[in-house]
Amino acid sequence: MPLCSCALVFLLNGDLSMFNRNVFAAVVGIIFVLAAPALCETLDDNFNDLLHYLKIGRFDLAKDYAQTILDSNATPVELFMLADQNPQGYSLLVRAKENPDDPNLAGISGKVLDVIEQGRFIRRADPKVIVEEIARLSTTERGRLNAVKRLQDAGEYAVMYMLDALADESRKAEWPNIANALGQMSRGAIRPLAAALQTNNIGVKTEIIKALGKIGYPQALPYLKYVVEKDNSLELRALAEESIRQIDPAALNIPAANLFYRLGEDYYYHTESLAPANDVNFTNIWFWDAQASRLTREQVDKHYFNELMSMQCCEWSLKADPAYGQAIGLWIAGYFKAESATSDKSVGIEMPAYFGPGHADAMTYATTAGPEYLHQALARAIKDKDAQVALGVIEALSTTAGEKSLFYAVGATQPLADALSFDNKAVRYSAAIAIANAGPRQPFPQSKLVITNLAEAIAQSSEQSDENTPMWSGALADSYALRAAKAMLKIAQNCNPVLDLSAAQNALIAATKDKRAEIQMLAGQVLAHLATPAAQQAVAAMALADTNSKEIRIAAFNSLAVSGKLNANQLDDTTIDAIYSLISSKDIDPGLRASAAAAYGSLNLPSQKVKSLILDQAKS
Repeated sequence: MPLCSCALVFLLNGDLSMFNRNVFAAVVGIIFVLAAPALCETLDDNFNDLLHYLKIGRFDLAKDYAQTILDSNATPVELFMLADQNPQGYSLLVRAKENPDDPNLAGISGKVLDVIEQGRFIRRADPKVIVEEIARLSTTERGRLNAVKRLQDAGEYAVMYMLDALADESRKAEWPNIANALGQMSRGAIRPLAAALQTNNIGVKTEIIKALGKIGYPQALPYLKYVVEKDNSLELRALAEESIRQIDPAALNIPAANLFYRLGEDYYYHTESLAPANDVNFTNIWFWDAQASRLTREQVDKHYFNELMSMQCCEWSLKADPAYGQAIGLWIAGYFKAESATSDKSVGIEMPAYFGPGHADAMTYATTAGPEYLHQALARAIKDKDAQVALGVIEALSTTAGEKSLFYAVGATQPLADALSFDNKAVRYSAAIAIANAGPRQPFPQSKLVITNLAEAIAQSSEQSDENTPMWSGALADSYALRAAKAMLKIAQNCNPVLDLSAAQNALIAATKDKRAEIQMLAGQVLAHLATPAAQQAVAAMALADTNSKEIRIAAFNSLAVSGKLNANQLDDTTIDAIYSLISSKDIDPGLRASAAAAYGSLNLPSQKVKSLILDQAKS
């Protein structure tokens, strides 16, 4: 504790009677003299002291100064300016944030760095500062060099104002300096420059094409090749070819549609060279406003920025070549992948504002697309082990596809059949349900897996599920059980020659004792089609169980009637006697008694029991 603080505590806690007024005043004066340096310390002083104590390893004092900085009224820009002037000190802070031995030091250093990065963003994105730096390009040589550096720091945020200046006829004298600076911008400028290639201003477009070539990053290649292929101006096409040669001459032999598709894949797989700046928790997608003749930007969440950019590249691929179908498959996968970032409602991520309230969701586009494109997306998802995308595509396929389209081959694989072995139960179950509902009539190697997954799905329940994620929950468990049961009933009723339900018999028998009435009744209906004594006995047991509701028992007797018609009697005498006793009882509900009688009759039993039933009621 500083000396002044110790003295003050002593005075406050001690017996003031031992001091006379003069002594007390003198001591207080000394305290304030000693405290004066601390009271007058500036942000600059505190920041330097923080760095000093980090450097000499006095982390206890460093943490105090870090907290003082955080508690001060300093703006993020002020703190950034100090850090920007001291790169070595900034590195010390970064190392402190990564200190594994002192979590408190790491935490508070991280908070200081967060404020610095906030200041960095504010400074580089400030329109007033950017406009001033653009003007400084046309001052002294030193001013120009400093302005170029500041504009490079501003990155994508500077491009809009630089292009505005290049389109301003009153600033012609500045154009050479602005154009020169545009070619010295960094990677972050490429996205807005590429979007601005849609301008109708030939002069501005010329400088954009030149700048993209000078900046030299390959992500500009598809946009430049699009100019080569589509622009009406021979001069601009020639300039675009020259810029391509500066980056990668081989791209001149590749169609723009293919280059956009490749770039879209790079975004889809989060290629590091395409990552946005990390000084804020959002990033920008740039658009060209044709009416205003200038760039606009939409802030989007970083969780799906890459996917949105992948979709945008696919759109440009289709603009370049409407027949380039691969772009459709990638676009659909990108959309499902983007939506997966919003599936966890607790995070609170929404789709971008530019989608608008009436924008269709990924499923709408997927169900509209043909099976070829959906299987492309599914093959990608299976290869990537991306359950969210795979599930979305399979659900779309199950809505629209028939047998032939479900088993569409992508290369040497059949994506939907491969999904039956996917390492995610929701994906496996959805694939099995989709195939079952399509009713395949031709044998395929994975047919047993369809039944295996359906049998597993019917056993799922909300009571057993301890998961609560966007991919699985109690509600989903119940939903899949019901869908699987309905799919198996469809297989049974259609007498499907490919899908053998006997492999699911044990699961179906267990389902006759399920607590969910609908699952019980569906299981009984499916078992009615299995020609085994165990299946028929399980249906009869469900019908006879007085612990079941009347509705369930009647449904079970109806299923037993179907089983009797299809498979004749396979029940033991004890069960038959129990059914007869129920029919002959006068205390049984008439509806239940009637359904039991119908089941009994369908078993085509010897007439002795029927004769007894008739005579038992006779009054003659």
